[in-house]
Amino acid sequence: MRIGTFVLAAQFPGQGPGEALHRAVRSTEAAEESGLDSVWLAEHHFVPYGVCPSATTLAALLLGRTRRIRVGTAVSVLPNHHPVALAEQAALLHLTSGGRFSLGVGRGGPWVDLEVFGGGLDAYENGFPEALDLVLDWLREPRVAGRGERFGFREVAVVPRADELLERRGPDGSGPETVVACTSPRTVRLAAARALPMLLGMHCGDEEKAEMVALWRTAAREAGHPPEVVEGAAHVSAGVAQIADGTGDATELLVKTMPGWLRQGLDAHVTIDGRHRVMRDPVAYTELLCGLHPVGTPRLAADRLAATAERTGITRFALLVEGSGDLAATEENVRRLGADVLPLLT
Repeated sequence: MRIGTFVLAAQFPGQGPGEALHRAVRSTEAAEESGLDSVWLAEHHFVPYGVCPSATTLAALLLGRTRRIRVGTAVSVLPNHHPVALAEQAALLHLTSGGRFSLGVGRGGPWVDLEVFGGGLDAYENGFPEALDLVLDWLREPRVAGRGERFGFREVAVVPRADELLERRGPDGSGPETVVACTSPRTVRLAAARALPMLLGMHCGDEEKAEMVALWRTAAREAGHPPEVVEGAAHVSAGVAQIADGTGDATELLVKTMPGWLRQGLDAHVTIDGRHRVMRDPVAYTELLCGLHPVGTPRLAADRLAATAERTGITRFALLVEGSGDLAATEENVRRLGADVLPLLT
C-alpha cells in the first residue's frame, strides 16, 4: 500500500493565498518526515478552490525541499499548456530529482482558463489525445515533429532526454511516470490504449472506481498490451483523510470547515461559453466524502483504505489532508497518517 497526500493549496475563507501555499509546502515536508510515499499537486486558475497555478513549478520547489518522497502533478491541465513545454518541464524535473517526479495530466474543465491561455473550447473537447501523444513522444523519443491538427512543427531534437536516467525509467522504458486523470469511459479507454495508469477522483466510490479499472483492463487487453502490463498498472485513487481519536470528531471537523471552502471555491469557476453549471451542495458533498474515505479513527481509516484496495485493485492513494484549513491541524493529520495508520496497513 502506497499512501500519499493530495495537495490543492486550498484557500479557506478568511485566508490569503500565501497562507494556503505555505500550508501546501509544510504538509509536503511533513509527509516526507512521516514516511508517506508521495504528494500530488493540483493546479487551478483564478479561483480560491486551489491557488497553485502551476503544479510543475510547485513540484520543482518541493523536490528541492525533500530527498525521498515522490512528487507528482494531479494534474497539469493539458489544454492550458503547450505539450512540448510541459514535457520539457517533466523531463527536467525527472532528471534533476533522481526520478522522483510523476507527471499527471488531465483535460480540466470548460473554464475561462481556455480563453485566457488561448487553447479554446476545442482544445478541451477534442484536443486532449493529440496533446497527450505529443507529451509521450517527447518523453520517449530522441527527435519529435508535430504532425497533428493543432500542433505542427518540423522535427527537433529532444533536449534533455528524459530516458537518460536509465535506472529510474518508467514502466514503459521511458522517462517519468505519466498518469491520466479519468472521469469518463472515453478517457479511460484513451489511457488504457497507451497503458497509462489512471488517477480517479475523490468524488467516486469504490464501486465506480472498480468499474473504471475493469474497463481500463478490458481496453488495455484489446489494445494488445501484455498481461503483466494490464495487471500491474499502478492506478491512483484520490480521497480525503482526517484522522482523529473518534470518527465523529473527524467528521464534525470537516463538516465545519470544508463547506465554506467548497462554496467559495466552486462558485468562483466561470465557464468559457456560459454553459449552465449544477453546483454540488457543499455540506452534502463534504458528508459524502467523509463517508467514502478514511475519515475517522486510525483503525477505521486503515480498514477503509484496505477495503478500497480489495474492491478496486488500487493500492496507491492520494489523500486530501488539508480539510481543516489549519496549518497545525494539517501537519498533525499527516503525522497521524504516517504514525498511526501506515503500521496498520503493513
